[in-house]
Amino acid sequence: MFRKLLPLLFMLLPGVARADWYGASTQHFTVYADQRPERLREYAANLERFDKAVRTLGGWRDEPVAAPNRVTVYVVASQEAVSKLAGDRYVAGFYVSRAGGALAVVPRRSGSGSETDLGAQAILLHEYAHHLMWSISPHAIYPAWFVEGFAELYATAEFKEGGAVAIGMPPQYRAGILMSGNNLPIDKMLRADTLKLTPEQRHALYGRGWLLTHYFMIARQRAGQLAAYLDALNAGKPSLEAAQAFGDLRKLDGELERYKRGKIAAYLVSPVEAGEVEVALRKLTDGEAATMNVRIRSKKGVNAKTAPDVYADARRAAAAFPNDAGAQIVLAEAAYDVRDFAAAEAAADRAIAANPKAVDAWLYKAMARMAIAHKAKDGSKETLVGIRKIIAAGNKLEPDDPKLLILYYRSFVDFGMPPSENAKQGLARAFDLAPQDDRLRFNAARMFLKEGNKTEARAMLAPLAYSPHGKGLAKRAADLLAILDKGDVESAIKNFDTQAEADDEEGGGSGS
Repeated sequence: MFRKLLPLLFMLLPGVARADWYGASTQHFTVYADQRPERLREYAANLERFDKAVRTLGGWRDEPVAAPNRVTVYVVASQEAVSKLAGDRYVAGFYVSRAGGALAVVPRRSGSGSETDLGAQAILLHEYAHHLMWSISPHAIYPAWFVEGFAELYATAEFKEGGAVAIGMPPQYRAGILMSGNNLPIDKMLRADTLKLTPEQRHALYGRGWLLTHYFMIARQRAGQLAAYLDALNAGKPSLEAAQAFGDLRKLDGELERYKRGKIAAYLVSPVEAGEVEVALRKLTDGEAATMNVRIRSKKGVNAKTAPDVYADARRAAAAFPNDAGAQIVLAEAAYDVRDFAAAEAAADRAIAANPKAVDAWLYKAMARMAIAHKAKDGSKETLVGIRKIIAAGNKLEPDDPKLLILYYRSFVDFGMPPSENAKQGLARAFDLAPQDDRLRFNAARMFLKEGNKTEARAMLAPLAYSPHGKGLAKRAADLLAILDKGDVESAIKNFDTQAEADDEEGGGSGS
């Protein structure tokens, strides 16, 4: 029987206003909300328990995560606020995968409360499961049905009293299409990466993907077949050839149809397995709170049309807080996005004066200085050494901030200079820290190919080519793989460089 998803644990009581913003940090998350601190603490702790539950079920190690590489969750007032930020009235929550700046934006609550609504919690957990998948297996090839099925498997997690976490509850919001028949037979589902699916089939991919993933991972049916199938895919076999690991596909399809009508069990991760969670809670400064609206809009991403309004709001919000590092960093980012580089550097300098350990202040100072030099076509040794000293100051404070490592690499290639060995190692390290960033993956592959390391470049491009969320980069990666597999490395490099020039004209990307 389908069971109702738990609501978000930090819901506000109707009519109760909250003015103070708090930040809650755990090993893998930083959450910001204008909520009662005790509720925010509980919510952040549950997110951390979720991370531990996923790793427990999969048998994956829990690696230390530096502060810049935690997922930042912004809790906003309503679903309407989320939709406005996303530019789509149907969006109830979203995730942005960006090196050193991965973030999710969710409302305090969403939907009508019906068990068939896709809630904010399910959206957040689904997207974080994607984030974890690439963190754990950055070079693995996963087909679309498993990418989405894996995320759906964890999206319905329930947090129990005492700290236990239930994994694998049926997604009620997929029940309609899942129970209405077999809208996506398994032979088509396995080839979803290469077929043009109808909207109904695309919708069914999530439900059927969940069903097959649940069958293998929670019900523990057909032991060893999923691993054999994924191994075959990663060895380069086509989808249906790899699927020989499943035997007769019609028989498997029939098993799934019977399975979905039976009793669906969940996997319970005990409080002991979930472990104790440490949550660091702090009240944001007045300057940080005053600029939070602008900060979220900037972090989500702006364009030529939206950046000026964000900058104007940032200037108004930060004006009263010249000595608040957080407020000035927000202003520096907004100024940089609108190409007011002198103002960006000035705001970064005020942030450094207020807090010399503010890593992002050093980042935006270096970015602004580098943009000024690039605009002036000043690639002199003196100028670039000065920029790299600023980057080094930030890197000394936080060696595992991928944004600084990427910027150091760009301080060479953006000025037409061959990157130093340290710069190349830095870009490779940035990818290790943030394999979820598709553009960083693309550009790291470009670097390895130019170094003559075709094997590593191909290993980076292959998962992107299969990514159901890769959009244009996925097609470009697939095209490059086809060129590489013909042995035409020179054409592949030329293709990379042509696209890099186009990206520069468009303003680049988060991981470029």
